[in-house]
Amino acid sequence: MSWEPEIEELRRREVLAEQMGGAEKVARQHSRGKLDARARIAGLVDAGSFREIGKIAGKGSYGPDGELLDLAPSNLIFGRGNIEGRPVVASADDFTVRGGAADAAIARKFIQCEQMAHTLKIPLIRMIDGTGGGGSVRTLEDIGATYVPATPGWGHVVKNLESVPVVALSLGPTAGLGAARVVASHYSIMVKGLSQLFAAGPAVVSAIGEDRSKEELGGSAIHTRNGVVDEEVASEAEAFARARRFLSYLPSHIGAPAPRAAATDPSERREDLLIGLVPREAKQVYSMRRLLDAVVDKGSLFEMGRLWGRAVITAFARLDGWPVAVLASDPSYLGGSWDARSSEKAERFIKLADQFRLPVVHLVDNPGFMIGHTAESTGTIRYGVQAMNAIYKATVPLCSVIIRRAYGIAGSAMSNAESFQYRFAWPSGDWGSLPIEGGIEVAYKSDIEAAEDPAAHLESIRDRLNRVRSPFRTAERFGVEDIIDPRDTRPLLCEFADLAWRTLP
Repeated sequence: MSWEPEIEELRRREVLAEQMGGAEKVARQHSRGKLDARARIAGLVDAGSFREIGKIAGKGSYGPDGELLDLAPSNLIFGRGNIEGRPVVASADDFTVRGGAADAAIARKFIQCEQMAHTLKIPLIRMIDGTGGGGSVRTLEDIGATYVPATPGWGHVVKNLESVPVVALSLGPTAGLGAARVVASHYSIMVKGLSQLFAAGPAVVSAIGEDRSKEELGGSAIHTRNGVVDEEVASEAEAFARARRFLSYLPSHIGAPAPRAAATDPSERREDLLIGLVPREAKQVYSMRRLLDAVVDKGSLFEMGRLWGRAVITAFARLDGWPVAVLASDPSYLGGSWDARSSEKAERFIKLADQFRLPVVHLVDNPGFMIGHTAESTGTIRYGVQAMNAIYKATVPLCSVIIRRAYGIAGSAMSNAESFQYRFAWPSGDWGSLPIEGGIEVAYKSDIEAAEDPAAHLESIRDRLNRVRSPFRTAERFGVEDIIDPRDTRPLLCEFADLAWRTLP
């Protein structure tokens, strides 16, 4: 009277599912330098923590007496696992079964995967390696009709973006729906040389007269520089490591606090290199990343989107163990001026920080919005205003540190001037409506032209203005709250982080 025969049947089906697309197709996957779906999940989550859901779902082949001959599993594997002891939903497309196409994934399984994340309020990681939506046009013959396109379950994708951290790893050619699933995330990664992403692949694109390889059409060199994807890494193992680290800074869901790490770096640490980091010569650059490394907890800086919108650095870090979002100028690119891409990047990052309730630290060296024909033709002012709006709408605590320049509307976007400004300035601070260097000739044009010696008169005006542009003159009027010794930056930011987290849930 035992149910042992049914348990044996279950185990047999599980073994068949573990074979994925079969030995030959799995070997072909490995020969391309790619891990199979099950190896990917094992490489992502904590060892032994994965519990698969719907493992034996698929398409069975049966003999004349109803006996199971074979099982072609679904090409979406998902379940519950842990990352650093915290639960996540982990999923992986299995390219060995129908090339990862959605017509072999079982729609309800895809929907349940997405639903699980926002219902249980745990992060979702998608490992995407598939051809796209409904498979090839040959499926129309099987159906016997065509259909109006729809994407069942996409509402759950949208809901996850509004409720839990979502990470997407592009681990092969991803087209159509696969590409959309990569982009519909808070953090996305491509593996150099292994991943490509496109709305339609080379074979389809050739129909409009473009003959390009997968890499030419949608390789990581394209999409990590246009802002479609956040990160380019060298290997799948590196992709797993970065996904794990990204999640370490965020809460499991919106409304929960992000975890604080052990405070192993003294909050009172003062770095002598900071006192001479910013050159006195205004046209000389310095390394903002070196500055960041000096003030945040050692080893905690985690930059995202480094290859696009390069005038702005966006990163997570820790201050005395507390997680914070860092927005910083990069004076080595466009002098730190915000162009359209940099503004778009800043807007997206501030919204991410506000959504997941992370305090923001903004290190400012911004000479203004980028100017010139290219800046105007790419809509810089529109994207710049949207970035400024995001900063004004953010409700998390923000601390700004003016390192050097803060000019014009872009400079004023350092923080919300209509609320309490938690702000410091270095003695190298230099600010105004526009740089003196570019404004003297315009403001004093008639005086200079009327002078007996225009060049000498211009120089005398410059000397007069340089005397009043001192940051100490601004501090006298309380136009800036505090000028600090650069070496005090870390202790003051750690104090800010502690105060900020007292106000957060």
